[in-house]
Amino acid sequence: MRKFLLSLMALTLTAGFSSTAQAQIEKYSFDKAHTQILFFVNHLGFSTSHGEFLDFDGHFVFDRGEPAKSSAKVIIQTAGIDMNDEKWDAHMKNEDFFNVEKFPTMTFKSTGIEVTGENTANITGDLTILETTKPVVLAVTHNKSDKHAFSGKFVAGFSATANIKRSEFGMKYGLPMIGDDVEIRIQVEGVREELGGEGLGNK
Repeated sequence: MRKFLLSLMALTLTAGFSSTAQAQIEKYSFDKAHTQILFFVNHLGFSTSHGEFLDFDGHFVFDRGEPAKSSAKVIIQTAGIDMNDEKWDAHMKNEDFFNVEKFPTMTFKSTGIEVTGENTANITGDLTILETTKPVVLAVTHNKSDKHAFSGKFVAGFSATANIKRSEFGMKYGLPMIGDDVEIRIQVEGVREELGGEGLGNK
């Protein structure tokens, strides 16, 4: 478990590190150019449509001494939704769906971690949409943690998926023709802040 949690939060122990060493907390910020938040919904039975949120911020923190106290938080600006169509974007932003003027943000805040394999874990957290908060489980795979080939900064990469029912958050427009089940897919690259936490730009 400890081995995976160290990988999960993108840590490598330096040579000579011992159990008597003082615990350290390390923070990672999103490299936004290489982090994507996507969702997929059935559209009238004809197709599975997808959209993306382009405006977000957040971080994850690893407590080396007490891994269970590690955490992750994401804040998404709902007006940053992108369906690759202006009219569709406008509809998703109005009262039928995200009602972005009244509810400008949605958030995810982790509450616990369960290791499920060598490089996998379930991260449980509170997801808030339209001011309704429900528990959600992210199935997370740790892809790689290493120094970035171009910047030399320490980067951690993860893939995560989750499934929710939008009706449980009060978003009921178009049911059942427009699907209730929403698949969420997330790709994350995080940069360890103490080595220079700014994003990697377009590298």
